[in-house]
Formats: sequence, structure tokens, C-alpha cells
Amino acid sequence: MKRRSALALLATPALAAPALAQAQAAWPQRPIRIMVPFPPGGSNDVIARPLAERMQQRLGQPVVIENRPGAGGSIGAGQVAQSAPDGHTLMISSSSFAASAAIQQTSYDAIRSFDTVSLLARAPFLVLTNPNFPPRDINELIAYCRARPGEIDFASSGPGGINHFVTELFALRAGLQLNHVPYRGMPPAVTDLIAGHIPLLITTMASASAAIRENRARLLAYCAPGAPAGSPPAPTVKEATGIDYEASIWWGLLAPRGIPAEPLRVLNAAVAASLAEPEVARIYEAEGATTDPSTPQHYAEVLRRDIAAFREVAQAANIRLD
Repeated sequence: MKRRSALALLATPALAAPALAQAQAAWPQRPIRIMVPFPPGGSNDVIARPLAERMQQRLGQPVVIENRPGAGGSIGAGQVAQSAPDGHTLMISSSSFAASAAIQQTSYDAIRSFDTVSLLARAPFLVLTNPNFPPRDINELIAYCRARPGEIDFASSGPGGINHFVTELFALRAGLQLNHVPYRGMPPAVTDLIAGHIPLLITTMASASAAIRENRARLLAYCAPGAPAGSPPAPTVKEATGIDYEASIWWGLLAPRGIPAEPLRVLNAAVAASLAEPEVARIYEAEGATTDPSTPQHYAEVLRRDIAAFREVAQAANIRLD
């Protein structure tokens, strides 16, 4: 009886929790590095830093952000792919990683060289126009562009960038012929939209919130549901038009292929707990994003699906890097 009682007590949550904490404490035993393959201050950086701070508190080891920009993120990603798969080297990725994988030749394979840890956050893209552009809503925009095939310009942050892909996807689904005008980054594209040099732009709230707030850009629609509370009101493209089109940017955490099950489990749990903190949600909302933790399996499905979709768009719209 005494033995059975002792076993029953061991199964109670009060004793199971310390046992779980002890198991988690076995890993990690040294600092963790999170690679951000872009310069400081960008959206990947904004997503990474508050996450790293909270993960450090939970894992009991320093979690250090390392920015390694270059070649559209492929330099940092290549270094992570070649790192030891022990869970101590990670990388923040975004939908741009999937877009690049569709057209860019790299030293790594975006699917086979990495293990997915968790999604982190999502933000819908927005359809914006210059306020002087005649269409007043998304249906008027589609009708206006259909009546003028090949005459309407849209801006992007550069050839093969994520917003280039999602705009070409919008054009394909809506049956439009638009003219692509690439810029060197999103800030000059937004500037020219405001000035009226470019009538149409699909981008994120983080890139255009000031222009929308000051009525220097017109928000016609969100490209997907999930805008944070307090965002300017607008329908989604699908809600307003019935067109089967959704586009959002996601951020996620990757590890080199072959990470053991226990570090993966501990990392995934630490991410979920960190993203549950209200302060993290507030920081992400300022980026126009909402927290979106997931299982490794779900993130892997999202990554595979987006790479396949972007490859189809690249072929249909002849997107390539010369």
C-alpha cells in the first residue's frame, strides 16, 4: 500500500512540475545564438529581440542575437545551416525566406537544411493606393486595373522580394496585368506612393502606418485576416471581392537540420511561454503583427506550402533574379 501511494503521489501535478523543470534544466548548458540574417532595426530584428530576452529568462542561459546581413539573408542562413544541430544556434526567418527559396540559388536547401521550431507571429499585407488615385475601394481598384491592362504600376522593395510575390499573386488571382516598378527597399517605395509617382503598393502596416494615419496613403483592404486590435478598419480582399487570395507575412524560428528531440521540445515550450506574455504581444502589435506560436510540424507545413506557392507565382509572373 505504501508503495502504491508513493507512486500515486509521483503522478500528481504538484510533483510532476518540478520533474519537468528539472528535465528542462538539463538543456541548454551554454549560451544560445539566434541569427538574424538582416541588419539591425528591421522587422526580423524587432521580432527577435523581445523573444530572446524572455527565452533567456526561461532557459537559464544567455540568448544572444547576432545580425549577419547580406545577399537577401542567405549569408546568415548559410552559416546557420552549417552549424552543429544541437539547438544552440537558431535563426529567425520570415516569409521572405520562403520567397527567396523559390528563385535564389543558395548553399543550403530551405527545406532539407533546417528544422522548424515554431512560428512566432503573423501580419497581414495591405493594399494601399495614393489618395488621388481614382479607385476608392478594392472592387473599384480591380475594375479600374482590368480596364487598363499593363498601364497601372505597382511598387515593390525589389525584384523577388516578398511584396513583389504577393502583389503578383494578387494580380494573377484577380486577372490583372500590372507593371512592376522595383525599388531599393520599402521606404523609397512608400515615399513615391505618397508623392503620387506610384499609384499602388502592397506592403505591411509597419512600413506604412504613418502614411495611413496621416491620410497620405489610402488603405483599400487587408490581404488576410489577423490585423491587431486597433488597426484601421478595412475588409480583406477575400471578404470584399470573393477572390481566393490571402497573403500575410510570418516570422518563425529555425534550427540546423538534425536537432535532437529534447532541445526542440524545450525550445518550442520556451517560445510559446514567451509569446504568451502581454508585453511581447504589445511590441509585436506595434509592428502590425500578432503572436502566432505553433508546433514544429505546423511551421514545417507552412514553409513547404509557401515555397511551393511562390515557385508557382515565379513561373507564372516570370520572377527571377538576373
